[in-house]
Amino acid sequence: MPTDSPPLDPDRIDTPSEASGDPTVGATGRPAGGRTGPARRPEPALPSPRGEMSAFLIEHLIDEPHDLPAAPPIGDDPLYGDDEQLALYCAYELHYRGFAGVDAAWEWQPSLLAWRRDVEQRFESALRDEVGDVDFSGDIVTQLDELATPGDGASLSDWLSDRGEATHLREFCAHRTAWQLKEADPHTWMIPRLYGSAKAALVHIQMDEYGKGVEEDVHAELFALCLRELGMDDRYGAYLDILPGTTLAGTNAVSMFGLHRRLRGAAAGHLAIFEMFSVLPMQRVSDTLARLGASTWARLFFDTHVVADAEHQTIAARELAGGLVEQQPHLADDILFGAHAIGTIEGRMTRDTITAWEAGDTSLLRPLPEGD
Repeated sequence: MPTDSPPLDPDRIDTPSEASGDPTVGATGRPAGGRTGPARRPEPALPSPRGEMSAFLIEHLIDEPHDLPAAPPIGDDPLYGDDEQLALYCAYELHYRGFAGVDAAWEWQPSLLAWRRDVEQRFESALRDEVGDVDFSGDIVTQLDELATPGDGASLSDWLSDRGEATHLREFCAHRTAWQLKEADPHTWMIPRLYGSAKAALVHIQMDEYGKGVEEDVHAELFALCLRELGMDDRYGAYLDILPGTTLAGTNAVSMFGLHRRLRGAAAGHLAIFEMFSVLPMQRVSDTLARLGASTWARLFFDTHVVADAEHQTIAARELAGGLVEQQPHLADDILFGAHAIGTIEGRMTRDTITAWEAGDTSLLRPLPEGD
């Protein structure tokens, strides 16, 4: 992967987004391209298969809903395999925006759900094996604080801060599209499954994630704005074909936690550790963008998280996770599992990404298209 790509253009600071194709500025002062609509954000296209599992699912999804035949044998890595993670991602995506040309009735087709159950059981089992045993000590907040304390392991934001160039920054953002363009949605599935103080804490956090009802302030929209300012494709699912299994595994884990009521504790732990750990990395990425000459609009997503998550980390740990353990003590182990899971998967993705970059390679399945 070339590391001598042109820097981000400093002349675009505080200017309308060229990538959006819209030369005007919105009423709030930010690029008007930040507003969305059906023409800008259609349902994403189905991705290209990567093996027998993803081919099996995708080939059936293009037809009208029907009972699936016997699936091919599963031979991929259940946790990080490119084929298996893409297949599981596509199955979960039916609960989000779906795919262009795919009948919405596939979402609850019984044989597809049975097939997905088998795949996600392998995924969950492999993830639990990777995480290992979790031991609740009796104080969930203290244990989450310990997990959120930066250690000596590899840090993607550190690497970008010290050595990152424009190409690396764009690849980093491409990886993040799988999660950030649906940010908050999997955790929102927890709301009807909680009550009392834990529910109130979750709604408090989610209201901020959704911009308190202002479209341009929704965090997923702020990330789309960042993509446009970096000259990248802001369409939902635009980079799915080049995201490796290690990246998709992170999104698949939180989708699984959110979709299953029995895993509501894991979803709470995932959200808690995400909020508690994100302030410093988000600041580093914003600083890297500034160093590379990115506009303030490109940095707005990361700067917003620095401020919001400084408050959210306390609410997520004490009121959401702590409140949930107080209400339902049997969920403590699952909260810790969810918290460990995000660190385990992100750690693998970080190591793989840095290894590729240090070898001069792309961290994606293929380099970003020309112009990205």
